[in-house]
Amino acid sequence: MAALTVTTQLVAPSGASLEARAATDGSIGLRILDVPANAGNDPRAKLYIVDHLAPGAVISRRIEVSNTTSDIVPVKLYSAAATIADGSFLGADGRTPNDLSTWTSVDPDAVDVPAGGLATATVTVAVPTDAPPGEQYGVVWAEASSLPVAAGGITQVSRVGIRLYVSVGSGNAPAANFTIDSLTAERSPEGQPTVRAAVHNTGGRALDLSGTLRLSRGPAGLSAGPFPADLGTTVAVGHTELVTIVLDPALPAGPWDAEITMRSGLLEHSAQATITFPVTGQAPPVNTTTSLPGWVYLVIGCMILMLCIAALLAVVTYRRRNSPSRTSG
Repeated sequence: MAALTVTTQLVAPSGASLEARAATDGSIGLRILDVPANAGNDPRAKLYIVDHLAPGAVISRRIEVSNTTSDIVPVKLYSAAATIADGSFLGADGRTPNDLSTWTSVDPDAVDVPAGGLATATVTVAVPTDAPPGEQYGVVWAEASSLPVAAGGITQVSRVGIRLYVSVGSGNAPAANFTIDSLTAERSPEGQPTVRAAVHNTGGRALDLSGTLRLSRGPAGLSAGPFPADLGTTVAVGHTELVTIVLDPALPAGPWDAEITMRSGLLEHSAQATITFPVTGQAPPVNTTTSLPGWVYLVIGCMILMLCIAALLAVVTYRRRNSPSRTSG
């Protein structure tokens, strides 16, 4: 009988890990060590390799492989293709290439990670001078394999990866942006209420969404939340995906004033809608209205205050100039 290979994989945030070998307790982890100085406040840059590069540019990022098993683990390091489909960031099978993976190298490309220890490597992305504009996706993988127990046995291949989001073009990076178009209230046959938010990517970069939902002005003035959105939704440029928020089963039907806040990296938007949960099944989607960020209201308030002060000063100046003491001879 031919040997059987079983592959498990995880395209994961920094610090995530998975079982490296079936026969050994512990795991192999992978994380990025370098964050560009100009992206130090961007949460995505701490998890993934995210950059905008001109044709001909070269960048390097250090990565760290950890081994919590009790044995030395040989780990292969390489890049491969990835795509975004149906709201998920998907690493391709094996070493399937795309343009970005052919521009990306890892040095060294194999390490023996000591038991309970660490190893480092450098990821280099060298963009050709004739590279086409646009955003491309890939994964840097750390792969560990178990040895078959006997001839014809099962080989388990496990790998964990760091995502690559590389935009190619001259000038500044394309701006990221999105809209929250609608909210849909649902209730399962078991009574579990959920809300699905339709998020449309209107910018020039892929989005990795997180966020929260708050409910207010419900029956008897009730409020609830915040409820976190399910993580893992990635929205490709120009696409719309549904983000799911699971709520407390004890929530009454409503109606509720729902406010949702979604973010990707440093970008954040909020929207509101009035929703009512059905007894079971799905209610019709409700279009949202968009609220401005808090700093916008602060700026508007400051401008109104300055205008009021200016108007008051103008009135005082006018009265002084036209007072009897100044006009009498």
